[in-house]
Amino acid sequence: MSRLIRDETGAQRLLGYTLDVGEGDGRARCRLVVDDRHLNRSGVLHGGIAAMLLDNACGATASLTVDDTGRVPFLTLSLNTDFVAAGRPGGVTATGRIVRQGARIVFAAAELVADDGTLLATASGVFTRAKAPAPRPERTEEIR
Repeated sequence: MSRLIRDETGAQRLLGYTLDVGEGDGRARCRLVVDDRHLNRSGVLHGGIAAMLLDNACGATASLTVDDTGRVPFLTLSLNTDFVAAGRPGGVTATGRIVRQGARIVFAAAELVADDGTLLATASGVFTRAKAPAPRPERTEEIR
């Protein structure tokens, strides 16, 4: 059973990708239908967007190690990306996997694959669980 996360972040709303954390295999999948908004000057998928998809797949996969909703935030400590082939308009999916898990650090990897099976990019990274944010004081404005 898939569990899709949509429109959770500003980046997700802006770029239009979805995050599937419900396949039950401990792997998150970040999916995007590439269109002209996602292309660089050469007419192929922008490398920064490809890296972002890989980063999200890895981070959400790390999240699945502590919570099956995939919504526990993890921070990226490092991310190495290798671009293998040019991405064209159409569907792409980044799938994460855990390489090694420690008490506080998770090592994850991901592959970005086009719907036709072409491997576009790979990434490996180091992730840590985000600390709960400190409560923010209420903002008030003085009206004169």
